Amino acid sequence: MPNDVRMDDGFSTIITIANLPSVKLYEKEVTPPGMTAGGAIDTTTMRSNAWRQMSPRQLKTLSPMSATVAYATEVIPQVRDQLAVNQLITVTFPDDSILEFYGWIEEFTPGAFTEGEQPTATLTIQPSLTDPSTGLTVAPVYFAASGQSAQ
Repeated sequence: MPNDVRMDDGFSTIITIANLPSVKLYEKEVTPPGMTAGGAIDTTTMRSNAWRQMSPRQLKTLSPMSATVAYATEVIPQVRDQLAVNQLITVTFPDDSILEFYGWIEEFTPGAFTEGEQPTATLTIQPSLTDPSTGLTVAPVYFAASGQSAQ
């Protein structure tokens, strides 16, 4: 069973990028990927009666995730070299459960450098859900925290 204990604090949520396992990005805020059904299909016809009819789409979407990170400047060439490289992305939640999916670094945008404030950047990861070694679609996988069963 997935962890059924409510999370009361977002600390600490960690992102791991397969090709950069020890990259010096330090998460300050993490917005995990969302999921969407992609919107309704309008199936209304001229024979409909007083109400529009809808059907769900067949394909689902894992939306991009983002994080505000502190960083060491050595990540600049590391991230540059991994930009648009499809690889395994792992999100570890505060309860030690894990979400894994294939995706790539879409964007690394440093913020303004201001006296008296820690420099940060916005990291955006685009899910691909495609295993780069096989080209096959791989759904995001959830692993429950230790002592819980996977989903």
